[in-house]
Amino acid sequence: MLDVILLALALSMDAFAVSIGLGSKVSSEPTKPINVALKAGIYFGVFQALMPFIGFLGGHGVLDWVEGYASYIAFILLLFIGAKMIYESFSEGIEEDICQITHRIMLTLAIATSVDAMAAGFSLPLLNVNPFLACAIIGFITFVFSFLGVFIGRRSGTWLESKAELAGGVVLILIAFKFLLLDA
Repeated sequence: MLDVILLALALSMDAFAVSIGLGSKVSSEPTKPINVALKAGIYFGVFQALMPFIGFLGGHGVLDWVEGYASYIAFILLLFIGAKMIYESFSEGIEEDICQITHRIMLTLAIATSVDAMAAGFSLPLLNVNPFLACAIIGFITFVFSFLGVFIGRRSGTWLESKAELAGGVVLILIAFKFLLLDA
């Protein structure tokens, strides 16, 4: 279960980083910060819960074919996702170009931040956990971090944004190495 919580924390960092960026824009929005925080929490939480489940179904479907290599595949996927998050932590966030926080924008951001979670979902069959519980934990943790991220961004601006994404990437790489070491 600790693996699922660590995975959830790492995956939520992408949404947390975007939420911080959104929070830094709230002062220019006509809506209240609580509305933006709820939007971010719900959109990011739902998609971060849904995408790993889709990945789990795909991973579970092919597990019989690649069972001997499953740990290596999980290692490569998580290593790639972690490296991508670390790389993205050094670039400007996509929320810089957002003028207004609409449902369409939130949907786009939720999909963009959760695609990595779908790939990480392929590793869920290797964790021997209930996939519904694992995805619920991922969604809940993402909701909390996204909700809080808006308020943190409102107070601090975007300086914490890249650090959150960097931390998430490092944790995913550590989880990837754990899969590799378990197979050794």
